[in-house]
Amino acid sequence: MSYAFRRPWGAVPALLIVVMTVILWRPAAALEPVFAPGGIAIKGADPVAYFVDGKPRIGSEQYSHDWNGAKWLFVSAENRDKFAANPESYAPQFGGYCAYAVGNAYTAKIEPDAWTIVDNKLYLNYNKVVRLLWTARQSHYISEATKNWPKILDGSMG
Repeated sequence: MSYAFRRPWGAVPALLIVVMTVILWRPAAALEPVFAPGGIAIKGADPVAYFVDGKPRIGSEQYSHDWNGAKWLFVSAENRDKFAANPESYAPQFGGYCAYAVGNAYTAKIEPDAWTIVDNKLYLNYNKVVRLLWTARQSHYISEATKNWPKILDGSMG
């Protein structure tokens, strides 16, 4: 009997990675450039708030801006105007899809509270558990996701 089976929790990290990969895997298909369920980018989170407030905040339809095929919501006119002036500075990387998933050559939805800013760029993840996996090898996943993203967008990643 292997050591992992003698210690019941010994296989948990490897098992967690396998389970999360199976849960998150999505087949290649036509992909919208922005994660926008119902047309609302990143589940309504204000992308500027991550930088200005240091936390996610859900925006309002009152302060919205259409960009890259999606409606982006903001908590204030000031945040909306900052985004409108330079959306690439505030929009999350990889269209707001899960950075861990894109680094592994697939896409997954995100939760606004699973986020990280690295080198002044916003990265979102499926949930806080996946964020921990992503953070453990963040430079690797950023590098891989940067290579994968154009292929995922054009449907050639398969």
